[in-house]
Amino acid sequence: MAGYLVNDTRKVTTHRFIEMKQKGEKISMLTSYDYTTAGIVDGAGIDGILIGDSASNVMVGNATTLPMTVDQMIYHARSVVRAVNRALVVCDMPFGSYQIDRHEGVKNAIRIMKESGCDALKLEGGVEIIDTIKGILDAGIPVMGHLGLTPQSINKFGTYAVRAKEEAEAKKLLSDAKALAEVGCFAVTLEKVPATLAEEVTKSIAVPTIGIGAGGKCDGQILVVADMLGMTKGFSPRFLRRYANLNEIMTDAIGQYVADVKSSDFPNEQESY
Repeated sequence: MAGYLVNDTRKVTTHRFIEMKQKGEKISMLTSYDYTTAGIVDGAGIDGILIGDSASNVMVGNATTLPMTVDQMIYHARSVVRAVNRALVVCDMPFGSYQIDRHEGVKNAIRIMKESGCDALKLEGGVEIIDTIKGILDAGIPVMGHLGLTPQSINKFGTYAVRAKEEAEAKKLLSDAKALAEVGCFAVTLEKVPATLAEEVTKSIAVPTIGIGAGGKCDGQILVVADMLGMTKGFSPRFLRRYANLNEIMTDAIGQYVADVKSSDFPNEQESY
């Protein structure tokens, strides 16, 4: 099967994301980090693909997203872009590539766009990095914001728990979201925040909110593809719905292959030249 729920095969753009919010059409997003997976995700009709710095955990095996470099993100993004025909492709700017100053952030943003061919970039943070975001936008590069749980700041917070449960932090998040929208971000990701706050933010800004652990009132949703396909084990936050159990399917298939090789069943005469 192909095409699933999508009849409109036009390339998804940042403008289309905003149009979808205006029309009340939910936005679907998943991560991808390689050519083969991205081709399947795009072909199934996803609206947006994020090359997340979660590649640090999923692809490399690091405990946090912090070790990812600009070079590594470009490698993964370039691989994804080659496979995608329809989805909007967004790439995370990794830790250290935009926090130093505006000049460094703009320079790295331009490099990622030039060398990967992606459609937009995502940065974590609010008013603290607004000047850098403005510089990147002034360079003609679309930016998606990211508020709530910001994994690049894990050492500051010391936990992956739900963010903005207290009034002061909730007020700051709402203020940050408005600032990101007003400066020109085309969307804002809300990660692991109370559903009521996410709903308030969604109603308060003109650009779409993309939730992950932020309830059903956001304009769209995103999950890590390896998590929702059940490739990973031991990671089961409340917001994660597993749509398959590929870990078990792949283990069974590989185990059968091993058995067939050991028993000389593979390759058989039809599989030989």
